[in-house]
Amino acid sequence: MSKFTDFGLCVKTKLLQSGRTQKWLEQAVSEKTGLFVDGGYMHKVLTGQRNAPKIVNAIREILNIKE
Repeated sequence: MSKFTDFGLCVKTKLLQSGRTQKWLEQAVSEKTGLFVDGGYMHKVLTGQRNAPKIVNAIREILNIKE
């Protein structure tokens, strides 16, 4: 099983603090970018298996995460 990157841990922490789910984030990112994002793709982004700058930037904006 892959470990989360520092970014992935930050995203998970923000979701827990706000009481929101990863599913909610997937839908928000899809709406913001126009790209299809599901649980598998999100997992790959959060574990560093997938380099997706557009998705990462959308996540940062949605969750207000600074670089």
